[in-house]
Amino acid sequence: MFEEFKKFAMRGNVVDMAVGIVIGGAFALIVSSLVADVIMPPIGMILGNVDFANLFTVLKEGSTPGPYASVAEAKTAGAVTINYGAFINTIVSFIIVAFAIFLVVRGMNRMQEEEEAPAEEDPTTKECPYCISTISIKATKCPNCTSQVS
Repeated sequence: MFEEFKKFAMRGNVVDMAVGIVIGGAFALIVSSLVADVIMPPIGMILGNVDFANLFTVLKEGSTPGPYASVAEAKTAGAVTINYGAFINTIVSFIIVAFAIFLVVRGMNRMQEEEEAPAEEDPTTKECPYCISTISIKATKCPNCTSQVS
């Protein structure tokens, strides 16, 4: 059974999928950091010093009554919150990841199209108008029927 599992796990598409999942997880971390640490702070500053990660609505106060300055403070107090700021960050992350994947797929499709469509070459042969045989494009006389070809 171990040999069968080893054979299954070492197939090319399984290994490729595993590598893709690991790379995708790392890419998701990079995008999350890009959104939370680079993109959203300037947007929040433009909108009046808003920290999107701490945008929330309290549904039910916790053991310590509010107002709460941050989501972490509300969670510590045991409050029930809707964290719509985190949701906004997640949407922005999704859009960035989707756009990056679109660019990768688009690039791969263009590379495949280039490979599939061979470049058109100049013709190297022509047809003799007298005997209809194929001759070199540079020929001035047909080697088959000895007619002058223009």
